[in-house]
Amino acid sequence: MNRPFGAVDVAANLKGAVPKTATQKILLALAEKKEVVQKAYGKTTFFVANQANLDELPAERLAALEVEIKAMDEENAVLAAEVKAASSELAKLKSTPTNDELATQIQDVAQAVDKTHNHLAPLRSGAPLISAAETAQLDADWENWRGEWLRRRNVFKTFWDMATDALPRQDANSLAEDLGIEYDTAEHALLERNALCTSLGAKGKPKK
Repeated sequence: MNRPFGAVDVAANLKGAVPKTATQKILLALAEKKEVVQKAYGKTTFFVANQANLDELPAERLAALEVEIKAMDEENAVLAAEVKAASSELAKLKSTPTNDELATQIQDVAQAVDKTHNHLAPLRSGAPLISAAETAQLDADWENWRGEWLRRRNVFKTFWDMATDALPRQDANSLAEDLGIEYDTAEHALLERNALCTSLGAKGKPKK
């Protein structure tokens, strides 16, 4: 109640409902009626509530108000805890699928189970997964493309050896790194020793 306010402050608190000029005139009129006290600080005028018009509260009333405020604070704390618990429960409910969503999810899972059973049926019956013709085609493709890979690797090795014959090994390795050339890794070497490859000749054809 003792805080001074200027016309600008009052107009701002009124959210512009009363223009600044009108607010200044109203405050001056109230000051003339002794309802507020006008105080000047330099060129700025402030207004404060007239303390003489305020009723003095006895100590007993102040104590009662403090008790009432404390009780309200405690009640607010309880209500805040209840609101927090209710908000948490509401969040859980919102994250829980609806009946329609559950029905859709159950249907999707059932379809996935049926699809898996259909894939397992041939295995359980002992039926071959692929035909003999498909197996033969896979073998032919494997032999063809492995032979092509071996041919291209040999062509590269021949030309690379010719191009780097006069270079020291370290310079040749640096050049290969700069050109982004990747040599066979340990995994490739291991695969070459696998029965899948050792059963084929140097040109990728089956050994006779």
